[in-house]
Amino acid sequence: MTATNASAAAATPAAAPADSGLTEDVVDLPTQIHDVSTTIYHWVRSDSLNALIAVGAIVALFGLFYVLRWLMAHLLGNSRALSSWRGFAQRLLDRTTAFFMAALAARTVIRIFTPPEVVANFISVLFTVALVYQCAVWARALILALIERKGADTDEDAQALASAMGIITILVNVVVWVLAGILMLDNLGVNVTALVAGLGVGGIAIGLAAQGIFSDLFAALSILFDRPFRVGDTISFGAMTGTVEAIGLKTTRVRALSGEQVVVSNKNLLDMQISNLRRIEARRAVMTLHLALYTTADKLAAVPAMAQAAIEGRAHCIFDRAHLTVVTLDSCEFEIVFRTDVADYAVFMAARQDVTLALIKAFAAAGIELAERLPIAE
Repeated sequence: MTATNASAAAATPAAAPADSGLTEDVVDLPTQIHDVSTTIYHWVRSDSLNALIAVGAIVALFGLFYVLRWLMAHLLGNSRALSSWRGFAQRLLDRTTAFFMAALAARTVIRIFTPPEVVANFISVLFTVALVYQCAVWARALILALIERKGADTDEDAQALASAMGIITILVNVVVWVLAGILMLDNLGVNVTALVAGLGVGGIAIGLAAQGIFSDLFAALSILFDRPFRVGDTISFGAMTGTVEAIGLKTTRVRALSGEQVVVSNKNLLDMQISNLRRIEARRAVMTLHLALYTTADKLAAVPAMAQAAIEGRAHCIFDRAHLTVVTLDSCEFEIVFRTDVADYAVFMAARQDVTLALIKAFAAAGIELAERLPIAE
């Protein structure tokens, strides 16, 4: 019994290190901080001159970085507009943190002055954290600046983008800071494979659960950035024509010509063919006139000149062509085409009416009659 107990007692210490090694970094963290503090204290006491010079060099280098940032900001000017590279550079300078500059100064100095190994390792870890944090801040600022520049060219776009910037900022923050956290842990020697796998599975689950919401959200972002239409545009989709009143994160509201407001899902709206009537730069009129079948060839040959004279004398009207297209059993068909150089629909309809009346008068003066529709046989 004594030998057995002695063997068990001897085996117990052998198993303890393996168990404690799994949590060594967590349990000994206060001890490690104490060791760093103690090492710095003894370094200052034993080699005070070099320690003070190193600290002074860090402070001086940090001050130099701060002055350089101020000078660059002064050279770029006070403009915050994102329409030029100066605006982007100014925004990135504004997001450069003092924490990063201090860590960079310390990292640079320890390459010249050799501190104790514990202190050097601590500064290296601090610099890694500061670098990843600063890159995440820069990436976030740059992405949001690009989104603002792309989506806010006009006041209407700015208002529409403002309603979407909240959710866009949340999405950008989640992506940037999750990636930054993974990179930070990986650079610190932590195994992040399980974490990445868990985030991937969780992301897939959330994406499947909120598929409809994300579809409409990305459709809204497509509308804001690709700009098939804007607030105030008159659009036609399906059997609907109306004026866009608001573009939301999930729906777009359109005021129909008949007066009611139509609310349509962004995804469903983009799945349809959309005609943006506001972007019409000119309108084209195609008129078909049916002349009497017994009209002589000489009179038919004079019709294109009559049409050109009736059109070219009108404001905003541009003559295109006039041709005898077909002769049927009951009429001679002429196709007359002209354009208006303005997009106003009222101007277009007034021009079409004036041209039609002028042609009727010209035909009456020339003795050309319009065809009569033959009765339909029963």
